[in-house]
Amino acid sequence: MRTLSAADLSLNTATVSKQWDLAQCIEGCACHGIGGISPWRDKLQACGVDRAAKLIRDAGLRVSGLCRGGWYTAEGALTQAVIDDNRRAVDEAAAIGAECLVMVVGGLPEGSKDIVAAREIVTEGLASTLDHARAAGVRVAIEPLHPMYAADRACVNMTAQALDICDRLGDGIGVALDVYHIWWDPDIAAQIRRAGKDRIHAFHVCDWMNPTQDMLLDRGMMGEGVIDIPSFRRMVEAEGFDGLVEVEIFSSRNWWTRPGDEVLAAMVAALPAI
Repeated sequence: MRTLSAADLSLNTATVSKQWDLAQCIEGCACHGIGGISPWRDKLQACGVDRAAKLIRDAGLRVSGLCRGGWYTAEGALTQAVIDDNRRAVDEAAAIGAECLVMVVGGLPEGSKDIVAAREIVTEGLASTLDHARAAGVRVAIEPLHPMYAADRACVNMTAQALDICDRLGDGIGVALDVYHIWWDPDIAAQIRRAGKDRIHAFHVCDWMNPTQDMLLDRGMMGEGVIDIPSFRRMVEAEGFDGLVEVEIFSSRNWWTRPGDEVLAAMVAALPAI
């Protein structure tokens, strides 16, 4: 494996979402020697896309991804409003030079119990987005989410399911692999090999706390929990992944209550646990 330094890390802005706006996140990365950033769209839009792009360039940061597109089932079916919003997400990703647009695809439509049909809506939506993304030069990355989010956030829960969609849709689409969502999967090693370098678009890290107090908002800093994070980095790097390691932590009880500089310093200090 590579020997990581702070320059190999990327800050997903969710990690300090309660403390900092995007300009502060960019400044924080520069101050702590962190090499990249991955904005969420609300932070990006609040800053202004053009201003954000300039701030990122001036700070010399890479953009490991833009979070997030998707939510194809949000209105019960694939609507023009959802399609248009994903086109905007592609344009925003292109404007800031994002290495991929991360897709949280959406769960069950309201009132539905048909998860197979939900996945078909998602696949159709991704196909529509992909047409625009290819023209814009933006890679699309499906993020399979832990099965506990199948109903409300993402009906694509296994890396195998995400790659099946990629197989159907062709070039320009791959996966964003977040250890929080994939660490439990007994087939993950085979699926990482299946994805290969060309389809591993992003690698996200944090830790799974045991016990977990909240299934969304209790992620840990690397080394705090039970995930063998180096084993996952070893697997993706064996396939040729050499991108930034993106730190994405939702932590309402802990990390969101601390000063932003303390959180970034802890990220850098946690390098041995990655």
